[in-house]
Amino acid sequence: MPEKIRIENLKKSFGPKVVLDGLNMDVREGEILCVLGKSGTGKSVILKHLVGFLEPDEGKIFVDGAEFTGAPGPVKEELRAKYGILFQGAALFDSMDIYDNVAFGLRRIKTPEDQIERLVPEMLAHVGLRGVEGRRPSELSGGMQKRVGLARAIAVHPEIMLYDEPTTGVDPITGGAVDRLIVKMRDTFSITSIVVTHDMKSAARIADRVVVLFDGKVYLQGPPGEVLESNDPRVRQFVEGRSGWPGETA
Repeated sequence: MPEKIRIENLKKSFGPKVVLDGLNMDVREGEILCVLGKSGTGKSVILKHLVGFLEPDEGKIFVDGAEFTGAPGPVKEELRAKYGILFQGAALFDSMDIYDNVAFGLRRIKTPEDQIERLVPEMLAHVGLRGVEGRRPSELSGGMQKRVGLARAIAVHPEIMLYDEPTTGVDPITGGAVDRLIVKMRDTFSITSIVVTHDMKSAARIADRVVVLFDGKVYLQGPPGEVLESNDPRVRQFVEGRSGWPGETA
């Protein structure tokens, strides 16, 4: 598969804390890449760099061969428009009904209202929600809110989806449904997906490739079965949920 995103030597510190320390990573077109690692290893920081919420101390990010880091404003906006994001808490607007939440991104890109009227129910149908347009986010379960967030993200037809802990805070059945939707979005819209997750079962179900971070770098990567069944002590400790890393002091 051709390369969709390339990250070269990405470095980011917050005060004395080094979060990314020369990270090199690629994402192939049309794949689902799951990024794993213990808390504080920089998983969400990578996502924030990809969309320009953070600027790196050093390093470069390329999208479809064009450099994103340091690009002029119009170029950066053009590349940023390729992304859709599903935030950890769905990030719906409580003051808006579901229709206006899903329409939000479409209105930002000045989509005509007659097209929005067609697209909103169509996107909600893709995520298994029909007839909820007039309801408020508070009237929906956490899993349903995540699906509305996904409908909002895919409504603008992104080429790349970023998922930040998509199965966190939902029960296993709902988590499985979210996983199936991630795969469906890839298969239906040919979306390249980056999924930051702590959920080992989710990664095993959906990933084409898994990346494990350690000390601000890619420590191990490969097919999910190969990585999650690795005998490497650091990987085993993470997969099995045991505290610390071998060789670390408290």
